[in-house]
Amino acid sequence: MRKRCEGMKPELDTVKSHPNSFAEANSRLQTVDARLADAYGRPEWVSHGSPIDELIGTVLSQHTSDTNTARAYASLREHFPEWSDVAAASTEDIVSAIRSGGLANLKAPRIQRVLRELDAQLGTLSLDALAGQSLEEARRWLVSLPGVGLKTASCVLLFSLGLPAMPVDTHVHRVCLRLGLIAPYTTADAAHYALESMIGPNREVAYRLHLNLIQHGRAVCKARAPLCRRCVLADICPSARN
Repeated sequence: MRKRCEGMKPELDTVKSHPNSFAEANSRLQTVDARLADAYGRPEWVSHGSPIDELIGTVLSQHTSDTNTARAYASLREHFPEWSDVAAASTEDIVSAIRSGGLANLKAPRIQRVLRELDAQLGTLSLDALAGQSLEEARRWLVSLPGVGLKTASCVLLFSLGLPAMPVDTHVHRVCLRLGLIAPYTTADAAHYALESMIGPNREVAYRLHLNLIQHGRAVCKARAPLCRRCVLADICPSARN
């Protein structure tokens, strides 16, 4: 990646801070997607598992590392093999099981509220019925669950069900703002819809772009000290001027 960056000749004076039209924004997003795919790869979508498993896993992933998430999820399933066991257990026991994931005192009751709400509404601890719904229908239902926001819902829709949702975490949000893919001051929630309107119904693009934007945000476009001189997007990035 460094070799490619060093060979680039950014023309930063010609870069606009934000595209003037949807077509221009879409063109910039396609360029971003292609360059990040060259830098980080082209992962192909494979379902990460059942939607209820993905939902609980995503709740556990909030504000922690992938390693801690995996450890907490494995511990939860080891102590409570069925989701009905999690719903029926004492909150203190759930906290103990997921402590390695961080913020266990917040996540344990959140997980139980979701499971109990599913049981109350559907009579089953399953989200398989979402597979037959449209993106917007499934999202609307998911965000009606207690403690489930747009990012969590979008993770379930994309990673489990293969719907072209675009989860926006802190890395995706930061990189897209700097690149001018979304307007200044666009909130993370609003960014979901803005990016999805450009991506369209292409699940593969949503999946690849989400993963690669996160990698780029962690490795290069860091929050405090972005490594613009190493960036494959510097010549199209308004923030690289700074």
